[in-house]
Amino acid sequence: MIADAELAPVRADDQLDWAALEAWLRAAIADLPPAPMQVGQFARGHANLTYLITFADRQLVLRRPPHGAIAPGAHDMGREYRVLAKLWQAWPRAPRAHALCEDESVIGARFVVQDYRAGGEVFFKARPASMEGLPHFGERITRALAEALADLHKVDYAAIGLADFGRPEGYLERQLAGWHDRWRRVASAQPVPGLEDLGERLARDVPRPLLATIVHNDFKLDNCQFRPGEPDRVVAVFDWDMATIGDPLVDVGIALDYWPLTHGNPALGLPPGDAFKRHYAAQMGIDVAAIAWYEAFAAWRSGIATQQMYHRFVSGQTSDARMQAVGRRVVEFAARGKAALDAA
Repeated sequence: MIADAELAPVRADDQLDWAALEAWLRAAIADLPPAPMQVGQFARGHANLTYLITFADRQLVLRRPPHGAIAPGAHDMGREYRVLAKLWQAWPRAPRAHALCEDESVIGARFVVQDYRAGGEVFFKARPASMEGLPHFGERITRALAEALADLHKVDYAAIGLADFGRPEGYLERQLAGWHDRWRRVASAQPVPGLEDLGERLARDVPRPLLATIVHNDFKLDNCQFRPGEPDRVVAVFDWDMATIGDPLVDVGIALDYWPLTHGNPALGLPPGDAFKRHYAAQMGIDVAAIAWYEAFAAWRSGIATQQMYHRFVSGQTSDARMQAVGRRVVEFAARGKAALDAA
């Protein structure tokens, strides 16, 4: 769900049963134009497969899990559908979900269909041309990200029918257990002792959450969309398959885990992650002094998620060469998490 420039023909490995899909969509979604279905693929993503489905002037996004074995609770299209079917009413940055297919015989997996947000800017390594020359660009983007995340965390999730969307009590402990289980399933792809050690340190000192909110669980710059030329407000946020109700500082830790990939890039000019923390804390009116644990947790789970992608490649579940390259980064995440805890 990114800018049109990121669309590409569907990769050979990611072809689906297009006739079966079109028949299902026409039965599930009212008033689709009679024009033939056209399909493109959003090429940037490494995990879920994301397609742009077009019927004349009607454009939709289809998301499904990657090929191969899926860890329990991962790539949950039902979860994404449930949150996006309701959240758009209270938080307009969320695309509206229109349909969920739980019949895996249609395209080989469950999938969700949602709005396509056209005409926006999604970026990560380079400043979009529409924002070249704007003053204080990095600071403005940082404030916009902090404001968007704080606004999400202020949503009254019970009022929009999501009171039972997650279980805040014991949330961090379940997260640790779930990600450790994922690691056990893919650890054989390559040994990373530092990641094991990091998980043990995290489990010994679990913080007590300050409050419970909707948690996106993958909040980062390139899951956010801006209007061309307008760096002061995030207008859409994508990729909700891990969303739940839990500790909002998990989202802050995840954003900070990605921050080193963008901070220091002269094309973006983002300030250090401390600026993001300060803006978020001011918006929420809470203390983020314990954030080091959440930064380390985010690095640990990023390392595990990266190992999952690498495992798909070495086990022959995908021929996407990008998955082979990401395997080298697992050690980096382990070191980043250790550094966060050591500095606390």
